[in-house]
Amino acid sequence: MTPVCDLILPCKDEAPALSGLLPLVPDTFAVTVVDNGSVDATADVAASLGATVVRERVPGYGAAVHAGLLAARHEYVAFMDGDGSFDPAELLPMLEEVRSGRADFSVGRRRPVSRGVWPWHARAGNALIVAWLRRRIGMPAHDIAPMRVCRRADLLALDVRDRRFGYPVELLQKATRAGWRFAERDVSYHPRAAGTRSKVSGSVKGTLRTARDFWKVLS
Repeated sequence: MTPVCDLILPCKDEAPALSGLLPLVPDTFAVTVVDNGSVDATADVAASLGATVVRERVPGYGAAVHAGLLAARHEYVAFMDGDGSFDPAELLPMLEEVRSGRADFSVGRRRPVSRGVWPWHARAGNALIVAWLRRRIGMPAHDIAPMRVCRRADLLALDVRDRRFGYPVELLQKATRAGWRFAERDVSYHPRAAGTRSKVSGSVKGTLRTARDFWKVLS
C-alpha cells in the first residue's frame, strides 16, 4: 500500500523501543524519526528499519515535532511518542476520522493498560492542564493529545511556536480557537520499552519541569 500519511516520531535515546515499534507501523504511514540529540543508536536503528531520519539539534519536544512537520510530504500527518508506549495501529481509525471529513483533528485519550503505567503526579498534572483548557476556552478533549492526526497544511497554518514541552498545550489552544472539529478516541497506554530514556523523566521533578513549560504557554 502506498502511504497516505506521515507518522512523526520525536525521539531521544529510544533505539531499544524503535526496534520493536517500527515493524508494527501499518504501511498506511510513512515514518519519520526525528532524532533530537540522541547519544545511542536511535538514528541507525530507525534508518535500518526503513524510516526517514531527520536530525534536530535544537532540544525540546516542540522543536522535534516541528522539524518532522516540515519534513512531511503527505496531506495528512500523525504524531506519537517513539518510546513504545503507544500502538501505531490505533492511529488508523484516527486517520479515518480526518480523511472522511468528520473531524479536523483526531486525538488520543490515554487508557493505561496496567497499574503504574501513568504515575499519579503525571496524571494529576495532565488533568489540571486539561481542566483549565476545557473551562477557559472550551477545549473538548480530555488529554493533551499524545497521539494525534490532522492535515499538514492546517497544522502549519496554526503557527504553533513553542519548541519545548508546552507545544501540545499551545496546539490545543490554537486548534480550539480556530474552530477545529475534534474527534477523541481512547488509546492504550503501555509501559515504555525497556532500555529507553524518556524525553521527560517519569519522576516528580520531570513532571514539574514539564508543567512549567505548559503553564508558560497558558499564561
